[in-house]
Amino acid sequence: MFTISFKKRVVIMSNHYDVVVIGSGAAAQTVVYDLKKQGKSVAIIEKNEWGGTCALRGCVPKKVLVGAAEVNNRAIDAQDNGISFNSLRIDWSDLIKFKKSFTDSKSQQFKQSFVDAGIDTYKGTAHFTGKKSIKVNENELTAENFVIATGAKPRKLGIPGEKQVITSDQFLSIETLPKSIVFIGGGLISFEFAHVAARAGAKVTILHRSKQPLNQFDSDLVDLLIESSKDIGIDVQVNKPVKQVEKKNEAFIVKTDENGSFETDLVVHGAGRVPDIDDLDLKKANINFNKRGIEVNSYLQNATNPYVYAAGDVAFSNLPLTPVAGAEGKNVLMNLLHDKKKDSSLSVIPSAVFTVPPLAMVGLTEDQAKQKGVSYTVNYQDTSSWFTSRRIGLSHSGFKILIDKENKRIIGAHLFGHHAEEVINLFAVFIKKKMTIEEIKELVWCYPTSTYDINYML
Repeated sequence: MFTISFKKRVVIMSNHYDVVVIGSGAAAQTVVYDLKKQGKSVAIIEKNEWGGTCALRGCVPKKVLVGAAEVNNRAIDAQDNGISFNSLRIDWSDLIKFKKSFTDSKSQQFKQSFVDAGIDTYKGTAHFTGKKSIKVNENELTAENFVIATGAKPRKLGIPGEKQVITSDQFLSIETLPKSIVFIGGGLISFEFAHVAARAGAKVTILHRSKQPLNQFDSDLVDLLIESSKDIGIDVQVNKPVKQVEKKNEAFIVKTDENGSFETDLVVHGAGRVPDIDDLDLKKANINFNKRGIEVNSYLQNATNPYVYAAGDVAFSNLPLTPVAGAEGKNVLMNLLHDKKKDSSLSVIPSAVFTVPPLAMVGLTEDQAKQKGVSYTVNYQDTSSWFTSRRIGLSHSGFKILIDKENKRIIGAHLFGHHAEEVINLFAVFIKKKMTIEEIKELVWCYPTSTYDINYML
């Protein structure tokens, strides 16, 4: 007779680390893997799903939905140009299933990747207990440095009935698209999801509190986007701050100023996001912060607690964009590994609204150029009659390029139309490399393409 006994394996995690990272999105991932490769002891804490907003409930799944709207839009716009069909529709439930194929397994994949790299993982809400200590669940962790990369969350609306409003995260998971939707706020989230929902057959209204939606973008091109939105049935209402949301049987009543009201089947929060820092007990660690995030110096280091760095949407520094979070993560990594501090300033950051067609920008707007006292010229044109737009039946498109009068360099580029989100990256290169208009004109582009249109814009 043989007796075999097995000893239960007990994994004991060290409570002290070289670096503890809070959050697991783009900024955090940039930091933890390379720190571990350099032999540092690293822990990562996440209260939500592993992987952060962009991969699971932001950029990636949103772009999957936008892809369906693009196909739908192209086919409809081309009906008078040789394309015909008996029926065309977006099957929302099938689209959400397709979206899930990109997201459902990702959280576990991220978690396993951290584990495989030798990074200790903690699931739960973190609370600072001191300048160099933090608690998550029953675990008290200490570290030589902390990196806060918790991202952003929907801001509080502060109105009666706020609980009746779903977030953009929840919108990405609804199995059945309602017949009518009201989006609160005229920002990127509202316009992007509105274009998808409208192309999928919903009656869509956007309620924006002030005169100008998407105020970080050029106002003339935003006007073109609004006209394009109206063409597909989106009702864009400005100067309509939402005051209350009421449930009425199976519907909702959204009340605005001037005694206005809108009845709808669903209300979606698109009124902006704020740094996700409320749970962290930052004061216990002597970490300065404000409503725009954790206050950091040019090295992304907190001034009142030099053991703490912040990167991404949670840092009061650059624009809240995923590529920015990744770039800031790299800067934090360099500053943790080397005595020589790396400045975090990012001077050229392209961004886009992924509507159909998209709106994109890089550099200065006209208002910003005026505030800086820059003497500039403007090249502005509606391009709906251009070959690039006409061949696909695009009714609204345009561009605006700002050029410094003195040195003949581009200081701002604003595009609305097919492939705008791609072409804008070339303008980012032109600005970053300080190329003159003559130098850009010497480049040879493939023809006929959206890129070749740059020649006509200059």
